[in-house]
Amino acid sequence: MSTTTSAEPNTHRRALKGGMAALVGTTIEWYDFYVYATAAAIIFPHVFFPEDLDPALATLASFGTYAVAFFMRPLGGIIFGHIGDKLGRKPALTITLVLMGVATTLVGLLPGYAQIGIWGPILLILFRMMQGLAVGGEWGGASLMAVESAPAKWKNFYGGFTQVGNPLGALMATGAFWALSSLGEDALMSWGWRLPFIFSIVLIAVGFWVRYRVEETPVFAAKVEGQEQSTPLLFALKNNWSPILLGFLIIAMSSGGYVIATTFVQNYAATPEIGLNASVMLGALTIASLIEALVTLPIAALGDKIGAKTVMYIGIIGSFLVILPLVLSIQSKNIAMIWLFVILIRVTLSGAWAPLSTLMAQMFRPQSRYTSMSLSYGMGAAVWGGLSPAIASLLLVWTGGNFWSVVAFFGVLTLAAWIGVRFAPQHSDTAPVTGSFTARTDTTAVNITD
Repeated sequence: MSTTTSAEPNTHRRALKGGMAALVGTTIEWYDFYVYATAAAIIFPHVFFPEDLDPALATLASFGTYAVAFFMRPLGGIIFGHIGDKLGRKPALTITLVLMGVATTLVGLLPGYAQIGIWGPILLILFRMMQGLAVGGEWGGASLMAVESAPAKWKNFYGGFTQVGNPLGALMATGAFWALSSLGEDALMSWGWRLPFIFSIVLIAVGFWVRYRVEETPVFAAKVEGQEQSTPLLFALKNNWSPILLGFLIIAMSSGGYVIATTFVQNYAATPEIGLNASVMLGALTIASLIEALVTLPIAALGDKIGAKTVMYIGIIGSFLVILPLVLSIQSKNIAMIWLFVILIRVTLSGAWAPLSTLMAQMFRPQSRYTSMSLSYGMGAAVWGGLSPAIASLLLVWTGGNFWSVVAFFGVLTLAAWIGVRFAPQHSDTAPVTGSFTARTDTTAVNITD
């Protein structure tokens, strides 16, 4: 698996191949990730835990196996960032794809608690940890594959290919379980749930073929490959610690805000105080996912016209403004308004998501860029995505069920993301190594000593 390539100028043909490789790979990996999330909610409490265990505890334990992947992401970013910064983006991304596929397929083949007892949930956690490692190394590399292959005036557009993978993967996972539910509950619970996991092996074969054929990015070939390098993690911590922390803040909305505006809001609508039928929110969220997938690339392309930061500002602030009427419509049980604002907040959240690949890629200089970007994203996803539901739940308990405390927390996420975007450095791929927050446009070789 050679990573050597000529440092030819970025062309649309090369960028399209890089973007499609990112799109296919991230769609498959997010499909695997969301298949597990769906099964954790409706299947695993009954399959991998004792029958006499309290249902609430079984569900809590099942979601615990789901959450562990968030905290494996930073480690995955370090491991695959090292490979991507040393050997190239292409080999790192191929390995993450295979690792995710193997882990997902093994979950589909894993015997339940009735067959192997405590080893069922233990192995389930192990496979989930493998998924977390893979996702932790996937996003940064896929983003770089797309962004570093793109022409200078099209980087947001092609970077958006990576971002489309999330809603597409979610749609595929939800659609798979929706189709299988027509078999009946007995078939779904006994063997049907395994099919989406086992089907992953077919998707992995397709993704591997696509990624094996793609070229290494010209930025890696021209500025990193073959040059003497320090350890990527040490270089990142020494030289990139400030933008890493800013990236951590930026993720507050696209990870924590996303969870609050989708999963947590859905749970709130189903509480006894509100009592909405689950189909109301599920239907709205399904249509919203489809619309999000459709608008992601146009919104990303808008970043090439008015600037990625401007699009991010609109998305971040817009999401906070939309969460207010969304909560009011849920409390009033106005179905039409619920659908409208669920769809609208997914569009505004896409403003905070679609330009993210390009914005964060350009926050770091070429050396140790994969490690720095993956570490920043992984820590943000672990803290904001992993802890926001727990924080929101505690706020509801402390305030006696007052959801406006959660809206206030959403405001904190908004402020954190805005600060991160405001001070995020932006470097062109031809910029010299510099500690400045001011973007540079002149050309120089990589200076590994700075």
